[in-house]
Amino acid sequence: MIDDALFKAVEVAVRAVAEAEVVPRWRQLTAADISHKTGPGDLVTVADREAEARLTEELPALLPGSVVVGEEAVHADPSVLRRIAGGDPVWIVDPVDGTANFVAGRPEFATLVALAQDGEVHASWTYVPRLGLMATARRGAGALLNGEPIRTAKAVEGAALRVATSQFSFLDEQERRQFEGLGSDGVTARQCTCAGLDYLEVARGALDAVAFTWESPWDHAAGVLLVGEAGGAGVTAAGEPFRIAGGNAFPFSVARDEATARRVVGLMVGDR
Repeated sequence: MIDDALFKAVEVAVRAVAEAEVVPRWRQLTAADISHKTGPGDLVTVADREAEARLTEELPALLPGSVVVGEEAVHADPSVLRRIAGGDPVWIVDPVDGTANFVAGRPEFATLVALAQDGEVHASWTYVPRLGLMATARRGAGALLNGEPIRTAKAVEGAALRVATSQFSFLDEQERRQFEGLGSDGVTARQCTCAGLDYLEVARGALDAVAFTWESPWDHAAGVLLVGEAGGAGVTAAGEPFRIAGGNAFPFSVARDEATARRVVGLMVGDR
């Protein structure tokens, strides 16, 4: 479904759209450029909307017959999400992952794109423009950061497990109890910077695992493939791989290896 030419063309498009629609608005937003979707912490900006509109136009032009599932499109029409389970190639797009950071003028935000079909991710692009990072992956072909191969970390005896977790402000009481399990000895946990960047940190060995309790595919599709192609693995509370089409049991973890992912999930569900 994706050859070298298409893979590179998508990278070029992701970079171009982010540089045209997102980066110029960083630290330049006005109050009129920012709004809330479902609550005070669920932000959307003109950059999110304009970047998604551009990608929604340009990506299907690169692969005729493909469709797009974007975060903002699903917010406007939840039925768009059903395209992931369909048979057409589907671009899963998060135009600005880490919108809160973007609004606050912090550089930890990314543009995420993944290409999937029949519920399986085949390629992904994670672009962090203000940090100069472009991470890519193709199923069966490995993971790259700025063109160089990356691998997940190896276990080091006696070293604390480094885990990034969901933002506590978005958790309900049950989820908070689950994350308290990561406060055990031998674990160093911190709150998520932005999902795409933390997946990249696992893929390049700077983190051991991420752990989340939501399944929005635009947050996870690119990163799950990136970590997998870098040597890692993911598992849900049901002991199954994470499914981008939904229906996952929470919490789930994506980690440097399957054993680590299972350990993280075990700590969270009480298997201590």
